[in-house]
Amino acid sequence: MTLLVTLGFFVVVIVVVIAIVAGIYNRLVRLRNRFKNAFAQIDVQLKRRYDLIPNLVETAKGYMKHERETLDAVIQARNQASSAASAAASNPGDPEAMQSLMGAEAALTGTLGRLFALAEAYPDLKANQNMSQLMEELTSTENKVGFSRQAYNDAVTSYNTACQTFPNVLLAGTFGFKQANLFEIEKPEERETVKVSFT
Repeated sequence: MTLLVTLGFFVVVIVVVIAIVAGIYNRLVRLRNRFKNAFAQIDVQLKRRYDLIPNLVETAKGYMKHERETLDAVIQARNQASSAASAAASNPGDPEAMQSLMGAEAALTGTLGRLFALAEAYPDLKANQNMSQLMEELTSTENKVGFSRQAYNDAVTSYNTACQTFPNVLLAGTFGFKQANLFEIEKPEERETVKVSFT
């Protein structure tokens, strides 16, 4: 009889331990999927942004014939950012892919800033209705990118916290749950939305 009680006790302990491990694993999976979904929302907005930029450059090209170097730099930065975004979208948990995306986005923001500063000197361009509409769409998209980035960073913070707290920390590494990177902006001047208004 005591053998059955002891055996029953061990079975109950094993079932409880399995339930706890399964609960931790499932929670980490849910949190990882949440931050991946949040990055997918950023990806949608970035693609929209990348689609707007060539139209913007084409519109500006007709007025800014002597600024070919800046226009080419914008397209090159856009292509690099688009490539980095694709790599990050395939695995948002990869720290190198996120670092590459943050660097490419910083470069793109810088070249767009130069383009808009130069465009100020072209009154006909400022008055162009197509350019104004593209600028409006780009401003809206920039705001959506900012909101999406905030949601992503919140989801990553929840995931990282879950991976680092006890008892999850004992199992996270074993099951392959690695810390994810936030989508941060390194320099304070890059934190501001690209200013695209010609008023």
